[in-house]
Amino acid sequence: MAQLVVFVLDDVRHFPDVLRAWQDVGVRGITILESTGLARQQQVFERDDIPLMPSLRDMLAGRERHHRTLLAVVEDEAVVDEVIRITQEIVGDLTEPDTGIMFITPLSRVVGIPKRLSGD
Repeated sequence: MAQLVVFVLDDVRHFPDVLRAWQDVGVRGITILESTGLARQQQVFERDDIPLMPSLRDMLAGRERHHRTLLAVVEDEAVVDEVIRITQEIVGDLTEPDTGIMFITPLSRVVGIPKRLSGD
């Protein structure tokens, strides 16, 4: 059965390595969203030191408050296991703070993804 792997990456510096690793273990397609969490949004609204006319440096620094959310439909359970393993190898133990969160859920139906050409 196909699985949906969702990973919210906390530290965007790991983003290129995670993408490459997922592809290397057999993930064929990855949807990437820029996202942010409630706690980070509240920190932005609570700041009183934000200048009226922010500099480019201020704007770029603010951009780093975002996460990357990766979504992938994976048909092979062994690939799902490898995605979990390799992701934690790159970002660290996901039970630790500031690494990210991952969840996997079964999909009862998937439409729009071509069947494998090899027939397996």
